[in-house]
Amino acid sequence: MTYDLQAVRDRFPILRRQMGDRPLVYLDSANTSQKPQEVVDAVADHYLRHNANVARAMHMLGEEATDAYEGARARIGRFVGAASPEEIVFTKNASEALNLAAHTLGAGLGPGDEIVTTVMEHHSNIVPWQLLCERTGARLRWFDVTEDGRLDLEGAEAEGLINERTRIVTLTWVSNVLGTCNPVAEIARRAHAVGARVVVDGSQAVPHQPTDVTALGADLLAFTGHKMCGPTGIGVLWGRHELLETLPPFLGGGEMIEVVEMERSTFAAPPYRFEAGTPPIAQAVGLAAACDFLDGLGMEAVAAHEQQLTAYALERLQAIEGLRILGPTEAVDRGSALAFTLADVHPHDVMQLLNSRGVAVRGGHHCARPLHRRFGVQSTSRASSYLYTSPEEIDALAEALVYTRDYFAPRARG
Repeated sequence: MTYDLQAVRDRFPILRRQMGDRPLVYLDSANTSQKPQEVVDAVADHYLRHNANVARAMHMLGEEATDAYEGARARIGRFVGAASPEEIVFTKNASEALNLAAHTLGAGLGPGDEIVTTVMEHHSNIVPWQLLCERTGARLRWFDVTEDGRLDLEGAEAEGLINERTRIVTLTWVSNVLGTCNPVAEIARRAHAVGARVVVDGSQAVPHQPTDVTALGADLLAFTGHKMCGPTGIGVLWGRHELLETLPPFLGGGEMIEVVEMERSTFAAPPYRFEAGTPPIAQAVGLAAACDFLDGLGMEAVAAHEQQLTAYALERLQAIEGLRILGPTEAVDRGSALAFTLADVHPHDVMQLLNSRGVAVRGGHHCARPLHRRFGVQSTSRASSYLYTSPEEIDALAEALVYTRDYFAPRARG
């Protein structure tokens, strides 16, 4: 099946924007993706025709809203290969999903227990575990990375890192900085061999490649809607149902309860046990529409397009004198996020000068400060493509980077 890039781009009205006298070149999709017309229409239609609270009102609008919300749960479950809709827990973003995992899995941890993560994690998959260790006395340990940005699973420091004291192993599937695609199944095998639970941050993976949670090896998987053509304000925690049934509530409030008495309360079955209060109803509808859109393209086709584009971007950027890419320099087991430094130019200056030429990238530590420290840099610039990115936009990025380097060169010599 031919991937019709222009037809894909035509579904994203924002890509037709002009930035002054230049076309928009949007290369910040690892931060948030753009939204196709289908998703915008689905959210608007819900608010205009079906808006009501769910699981409460018995009138027609309430029934329609509940059907749409639970239909979205089932649709998103199918998108990631969940065994049942009840394995899908809605949150407001992946950060909340990871906090939910840390709070609930952490019940019963204490001194002597260990949690293992990696140095390449987003802060959202570091801080919740740090807080859990502070509450319980457990110890946080982590895998390092090699100089080429791969997870160091065989070095001396990695030996024995997962052991009989390990209770939880948590890692990113694909790094939001390095683009590295980690061997989740292998790490899960090691973790399960010692009885540990495995939590995966799939925020940079689920939007870009086919996902089968039953084959991944994880026990819990977090991802977010706004990076996969869906709305902001909705995230997902997938969990094996037999595990979800054993976990305590995360937040208290309406709809997560079974019976409330002044003395005590009992709680609903998963996933409702973890969804206190009014949920992100329209956002769930929008995310379901995004799943329809992505499956219509075919996730295999999306992944193939991105791999070709990433290979081209690596080739173009590595040809620029003074530019250093962090992470793998070949498009093998690698996502589309490209973090780099450019000569002596600060990433914020790179970001601003590229913006003046219509090119949108991100500059900073990308919520991964420990990883940047590991590579001896304070921050980087990051260009991240997606299913709507064209080779011509990679050319525009490369040309803008050369312009930026040359613009700042006299100042650097001075």
